[in-house]
Amino acid sequence: MTGYAQARGQVNTGLSFALGLKSVNHRFLDLHFRLPSDTDALEMKLRRMLKEKMARGHVEVTLTLEYAGSAGVALNRQLVGSYVQAFRTAADEFGVNGEPDLNVVLRMPGAMESAAGKSGDELETAVLARVEDVLTRLNQMREEEGRGIETELRERMSHLAAAGKNMEGHRAAIQRSYADRLQTRLQELLNGHIDKERVLQETALLVDRSDIQEELVRLSTHVKHFLGLLDQGGEVGKKLDFLLQEMNREANTLLSKTSGLAGEALKITEMGLLMKAEIEKSREQVQNLE
Repeated sequence: MTGYAQARGQVNTGLSFALGLKSVNHRFLDLHFRLPSDTDALEMKLRRMLKEKMARGHVEVTLTLEYAGSAGVALNRQLVGSYVQAFRTAADEFGVNGEPDLNVVLRMPGAMESAAGKSGDELETAVLARVEDVLTRLNQMREEEGRGIETELRERMSHLAAAGKNMEGHRAAIQRSYADRLQTRLQELLNGHIDKERVLQETALLVDRSDIQEELVRLSTHVKHFLGLLDQGGEVGKKLDFLLQEMNREANTLLSKTSGLAGEALKITEMGLLMKAEIEKSREQVQNLE
């Protein structure tokens, strides 16, 4: 589910930060971090905390640092002083005239320290203390979207249940249509020289095999189970997705059993296609649920 939340915090008088979480729909949990350099340990802790609290979604974690005045960087006096002293010692020893080039010195790795680097432990502690707050805000937005999705899913399940009941009302017509078609076809194949009793027996057997009652019962059971999971709450997205796959299978079987039938039985095909459309729309929404 989608959502965005941000929390701000203070590390010291010269350094503050903003921690942001942005979540969009995804089948699995996909974490992406945009953090300042030298915060690898913080990233690992954030990753572990988010995995414990979230199950699905493409989540972007952003940490921006804000410095007060010139507090963003500081001179590494020990390193720079050591370099300058070594330069002058070498110049005296070898009789070379010259002074160190400050531009070269300040480009040395570690010559300039960031406030974040100097406040590493303080920054980590301050950021981790705000994770729970920003997660709560994010989940509030996600829950609001989830309630809307739940309402839509319940409506689609009611449409499926209604279509199943309508199919049940046309079941007798399907059996009659199927029996008439079979008898006509058998008579054509045997050129009228047939044992009518045997034809009736074979027709009854085939019509029984083509009965849609079993699929309708399973479909109704799946719908009830689906609604029960919505009532239950929690991380049900993957379970609901599986149930919708089963519903789609039943709808396909219904359509295959009624393929080619005419008259009143043709309405079953229309309702079967309606069922598949409702199931597909439900699957699109279920991908967004945890």
